[in-house]
Amino acid sequence: MKTDVEELTPTRVKLTVEVPFDELKPNLDKAYKEIAKQVRIKGFRPGKAPAPLIDRYVGRGAVLQEAVNDALPELYGRAVRESELFVLGQPEVEITALDDGKEMTFTAEVDIRPKFEVPDYDGIEVTVDEAKVTDEEVEETLDNLRERFGSLTAADRPAQEGDFVSIDMSAAVDGEPVEDASTTGYSYQVGSRTSVEGLDDALVGMSAGDSKTFTSTLVGGEKAGQEAEITVTVQSVKVKSLPEADDEFAQLASEFDTIEELRQDLRKRLMRTKRMQQLGQARDKALEALMEQIDIPLPERVVEDEIKRRNEQLEQQLQWSGQTKEAYLEREGKTAEELDEEIAEAARRAVKGGFILDQLAHQEELGVENEELSEYVVAQAMQMGVQPQQLAQHLTDSGQIPALVGEVLRTKALNLLVEHVKITDEAGNELDVEALQREINGETAESEEGAAESKAEDKAEGKAEAETEDKAEEKTDEGEAKGSES
Repeated sequence: MKTDVEELTPTRVKLTVEVPFDELKPNLDKAYKEIAKQVRIKGFRPGKAPAPLIDRYVGRGAVLQEAVNDALPELYGRAVRESELFVLGQPEVEITALDDGKEMTFTAEVDIRPKFEVPDYDGIEVTVDEAKVTDEEVEETLDNLRERFGSLTAADRPAQEGDFVSIDMSAAVDGEPVEDASTTGYSYQVGSRTSVEGLDDALVGMSAGDSKTFTSTLVGGEKAGQEAEITVTVQSVKVKSLPEADDEFAQLASEFDTIEELRQDLRKRLMRTKRMQQLGQARDKALEALMEQIDIPLPERVVEDEIKRRNEQLEQQLQWSGQTKEAYLEREGKTAEELDEEIAEAARRAVKGGFILDQLAHQEELGVENEELSEYVVAQAMQMGVQPQQLAQHLTDSGQIPALVGEVLRTKALNLLVEHVKITDEAGNELDVEALQREINGETAESEEGAAESKAEDKAEGKAEAETEDKAEEKTDEGEAKGSES
């Protein structure tokens, strides 16, 4: 097989592949067998008709077409590998010559990753936010925890911001009811702005039994985007009472005996989160700094695909949050044109960053071990809330494993990059990546965790194991019951 590569642009090539007919023999044999199973020729059982008879009754052209279609994917893949190209997307293939018994020629136009070298990245300097946990942040986190254990009680007054209401809603467009926009017994927090526009304003001041009609734009269902008359009826108004932040609450909500111990644990957790943010900032800024040093052309089709993906993702997010695009633009203070340009620029930078990480992985000869791939799948499965085996099977069946390997390689390349940069926070402190990672993993807190475990064991001393477990289950059930009321 002979392959010629013509560079159409720095990001697109045309392969011309000449294939000796002998290389098609396995595909021809397979084609004859497949066609023989489908035709009925007198005197021969299905699948047993000889090739000359198939040529006579079906036609040699049909056999050649079947054989060529079967051979093309493997032939194209070989041509790409032998030419050492990093192709992007699907090729445009054309059979230009098919001389039966002698030779087949086809062309394939396809986008490729531009050829370039990643320059020396030692010495890149980046600045990240200072990791500092304030008392206000600790108290806010503690309040969020108290929210989970709060209880709802009926309020004999009109609804206010922050109240929880049970409501019935119905909608009509041009006087016709919209079935998929109606609901009953819907629990909603006034002021959360998570439903149709105008609902929160309508609810303020309404009491149990009150009804009100207002106009809004539907964001989902068959009538999405249309203006509707929405009627809301309040069934009940409730307020949430939070438990006191004291030792009793600490024992209810955690393994700690005192509220101060709980606050200290929350502070450590917040610090780990800020360390993770620092590491994330360091990765992003290191890649940004490297991107500034490299100027490469980008395949327009790849950029267009990325823009399309980002627009679809935004539309899904708006639909899930119950917002219209117009309301989103108004909230962000942007025009549609400004948003389009912002998405397009983000897409271009994402494509460029991906190319740079791919090339960095290639230059540094990075690879992916099976264990690393498994860890990545497990992490993704946890985020998606599915079983790792289920996700792995889906990725295998849908042919997404190569893309997954690419994602892991890019992650490894980015980690390698950040290990070579100088990271300083805004306070002037130089940060060590390995030390950051250890703190994020909780390795620096082993002694404190060991002390907490020892205290828990002392606390349980003298009690039967079954009794201790029962008490823990009762507390958990109580917390879940109270949390579910919210």
